[in-house]
Amino acid sequence: MSIEVNNESGVQVDEAQLVTLSRFIFERLYIHPQAELSILLVDEPTMEKLHIELMDEPGATDVLSVPMDELTPGTPDKPTPQGILGDIAICPQVAEVQARNAGHTTQEEMLLLTTHGILHLLGYDHAEPEEKEEMFSLQRELLSAFLGKDAPLETMQ
Repeated sequence: MSIEVNNESGVQVDEAQLVTLSRFIFERLYIHPQAELSILLVDEPTMEKLHIELMDEPGATDVLSVPMDELTPGTPDKPTPQGILGDIAICPQVAEVQARNAGHTTQEEMLLLTTHGILHLLGYDHAEPEEKEEMFSLQRELLSAFLGKDAPLETMQ
């Protein structure tokens, strides 16, 4: 399993925990053990630039996902094929504001955004109500199991 984290944000983040979470999600969703994932932590100006380039929307956002091989979750009998899952860009400065507003830690918000980003890489979306329910439900389930908490984080709803 190749999970790489590059922190170019200037903010100290528990990168090892992001890798551990990513491995946990890979195992839970039967992602091939040699699938590749890149997580890039960036500052607000860089995130705004990426947001404009990728989504044609101004302003820094919290997380962006760029799928590569269009992998989807596997099953116990048929894990996903080996490939490049894709890239996730996360802005810790935006995460810090969101965490404060939601009443949890910045690191918990970083875990939430990592989970959210990985699910987008796997084809989940939240444009339609049914899609949103499926994605956010799985997001809550994965993150709650990883954190060993019964109650999900506030922003996971």
